[in-house]
Amino acid sequence: MDELNEFDFDLPEAQIARFPASSRDESRLLVVDRLKSSYFEAPLFKDIVNFLHPGDVLVYNDTKVSKRRVYLQTHTGRIHESIFLEMLEPSGLLWNCILKNRSKLKLGDLLTPVGFSQIPFEYFGPEEDRSILKSKFPIREEDFESFGSIPIPPYLKRKADEEDNIRYQTIFAKEPGSVAAPTAGLHFTESLKHELQCKGIQFVPVQLKIGYGTFSPLTKVQWETKRLHSESYIMSEKTAEILNQTRADKNRVIAIGTTALRVLETVYDSQLRKYKAQSGQTDIFLSEGDTIHSIDGLITNFHLPKSSLLLLVSAFLGKKLLLDVYKSALEKNFRFYSYGDSMFLF
Repeated sequence: MDELNEFDFDLPEAQIARFPASSRDESRLLVVDRLKSSYFEAPLFKDIVNFLHPGDVLVYNDTKVSKRRVYLQTHTGRIHESIFLEMLEPSGLLWNCILKNRSKLKLGDLLTPVGFSQIPFEYFGPEEDRSILKSKFPIREEDFESFGSIPIPPYLKRKADEEDNIRYQTIFAKEPGSVAAPTAGLHFTESLKHELQCKGIQFVPVQLKIGYGTFSPLTKVQWETKRLHSESYIMSEKTAEILNQTRADKNRVIAIGTTALRVLETVYDSQLRKYKAQSGQTDIFLSEGDTIHSIDGLITNFHLPKSSLLLLVSAFLGKKLLLDVYKSALEKNFRFYSYGDSMFLF
């Protein structure tokens, strides 16, 4: 994994955006032209309208972040922070979770959401780096709205507040089930979307339910097997049809974020040069040296050092240009990560 060290960099704490910009579309934007190997700053994200063309199609991830962070307490009052990742059976009784301080628990110990003692969970045991919790009653998506909170990223180093309930969702958010936001979409407002549509730019959805693995460091196994954590996705017939027509018309397909790109590259048949309507699980892992076939442009935030997301961007941009761009962004005090600034790459 020595090559991975080439994608490391020092990020000052002051450049980690712990809170969103005052307006979604008024973060900064760095525009990168791959063919010219050049880049420059557009004052605000909403200036992206000047770099998009009539006929462009923007592909967004319509996933919605669920309130899956739950603070659980034992009968002694000890708090265990948890993130409910996935339902393990249709009954809604068994859940796969991240559970902090689980070494202090014994099998069979009961935990209840803080303030909701009538909803007990039994510690059903560890499962590698995850834990299994068993509920006394079926837990459905809407239940998390009552006793959960938005699972903002760990690097923000704070608890979610009321503003996060709005700002850590994109305007496209529709289908719940993710534990992280498709952050490139956070920059769009309804007014900017409308302005782009009036210019002849189309928006189409895909869906990728984002797991907590997006925040996890790459493992040796992932690096060697070129496979990541698995996430469920959907590419509809309608979206595939629009994208295939876009390519036939020689217009651009532009992904809003790396999560949309993961879906597009998963479903794109490079032999037939067609997008396929399908759903399933993807563990696709792309890095520098791989070829991205499914897009002509990418809107993305600034990512963590040595992360799978950074490597995915390097596959589209190339390592040298990527590292040059990041060096410039650091020098010019761009804000990084989920609530940070963004890039448009084409």
